[in-house]
Amino acid sequence: MILSDDMWLQKEVSVPKKKGRLVGLGRRTRSVPPSSAPPPFVDPEVLTAQLKDKDDRISLLETQMAAQQAGYEAQRRLNQQMMEMMQRMYPNEVFPDVPNP
Repeated sequence: MILSDDMWLQKEVSVPKKKGRLVGLGRRTRSVPPSSAPPPFVDPEVLTAQLKDKDDRISLLETQMAAQQAGYEAQRRLNQQMMEMMQRMYPNEVFPDVPNP
């Protein structure tokens, strides 16, 4: 099959050539220390302050989650009461089951 010059160029452009390089074997960046290097010194007071800050944030999140869960439970009870009232008002109706949040 004979290809014209235009078709040959189009084929060359559309199919990238492999360069023969292996992926992932490049040089390491200088910002990453080798694994055998000792960790940099950090003042224990700084670490203690960071841990206390994290503990405080965790406690706050736990408190917020507990309040949110209590709100969900209150809403679930209200929904259940409303459903019971609807069933008393309309005993012949079939109401769909609504999943709890």
